[in-house]
Amino acid sequence: MMIQGNQPPGSGEYAGFGRHGAGTDVSEAIASLAEPFDSIAELPLQGLLDRIGDARVVLLGEASHGTAEFYLVRERITRALIEEKGFRFVAIEGDWPDAARIDHYVRHAEYPPSEWTAFSRFPTWMWRNEEVRDFVDWLHNRNSGRPADERVAFHGLDLYSLYSSIRAVLEYLEEVDPDLALDARQHYECLAPFESDPATYARAALNPGYMTCEKPVLEMLNALLGRHRRYAEHDSDRFLDAVQNARLVADAEEYYRTMYYGSHSAWNLRDTHMFETLESLLKHYGDKSKAVVWAHNSHVGNSDSTDMSRRGEFNIGKLCRDRFGKDLYTVGFGTDHGTVAAASNWDAPMEIKQVRPALQGSFERHCHDTGIPGFLIPFGKAEGQVRELMSGRFLERAIGVIYRPETERQSHYFRACLPEQFDEYVWIDRTRAITPFASGLIPGVPDTYPFGL
Repeated sequence: MMIQGNQPPGSGEYAGFGRHGAGTDVSEAIASLAEPFDSIAELPLQGLLDRIGDARVVLLGEASHGTAEFYLVRERITRALIEEKGFRFVAIEGDWPDAARIDHYVRHAEYPPSEWTAFSRFPTWMWRNEEVRDFVDWLHNRNSGRPADERVAFHGLDLYSLYSSIRAVLEYLEEVDPDLALDARQHYECLAPFESDPATYARAALNPGYMTCEKPVLEMLNALLGRHRRYAEHDSDRFLDAVQNARLVADAEEYYRTMYYGSHSAWNLRDTHMFETLESLLKHYGDKSKAVVWAHNSHVGNSDSTDMSRRGEFNIGKLCRDRFGKDLYTVGFGTDHGTVAAASNWDAPMEIKQVRPALQGSFERHCHDTGIPGFLIPFGKAEGQVRELMSGRFLERAIGVIYRPETERQSHYFRACLPEQFDEYVWIDRTRAITPFASGLIPGVPDTYPFGL
């Protein structure tokens, strides 16, 4: 895919360039450090791999959930990490049981797959798109014929799959321990009335007289953990899957129960769950295992260097930085304009929307003003005045599954010091939306294919 040249920016909604004076100084500093590329196929990977070095965890971000180039660049980097540095698994900002369907396919598992379509709930396009499908098929083909312990795995870190995870725990226990499966049904029965809308559980839990589901779901998790030796020796991967689903149920129960107490509490619970899932995977695959994570910039960039810290929020990036130190490498992404797949509201239809040119005073605007359509910024190489110019708290744009360009400044911008937020930054000036495909069967693929039943 060729990188499009930049276009004249639209009028900015934010005036001023902070303490750095003329915006061209910042743009020139960025240009002096930039490693340009004309197409994703020509991404300067070797320098990036050298900078990643022996890092055990690599976090690959994205500035939106619906931009094709972000997925394609992450795929190129991830392939290189797998092939040249022996990375053991990919972990995504997606639900555990849905990613387990992908993992079953890419690792050629012998046991029957779970009977649901992967990533079929809102926002379906985030992972059900041609860009992800190409990577999944590549991973499937690469793993083919390799010993089971050398196959690269694919896992989800997120906790929104409360009821899919309950079903997965029950399905596993009914096969290996029918008596405990019966206990599990009784423990999880508390959550059954809220399946159509888990958020209603939060409202019920606000009632002081309501008996929450916290105790039964934790008891179920502990019961499963107590059978570690008996189950794990039989099939450690399937036991990991069951435990992680049980842990997800416990964490999701707390997430929904506390979501009305304040947004930062729910955010912190979610990112803590994702981080602890990552830690569990690294432990499962061994001391020498390496992980690459795909998640939004707002999750992987160090929250200490953004407005999040002022709100009492933290993220995977901070938790990983505290835990892994120099064994962590984080890559952020940015764009100026183009198209993006997003919705206007939660549970609303996906639309292909125009991405507005970056605001004056934003880091993205300075990248655009370099006139270079695509480049890497290795922040670790920045020294002296160059680093100082880039180290202010610039506006930075974040587009999630919802994009509201009519309120872009309020809805999608925050302040951050990017050289402290990321180790590296990928800039693509003009980008396009991902290519989603519909739920249901995909003709010509086997029943085990993860994107169809």
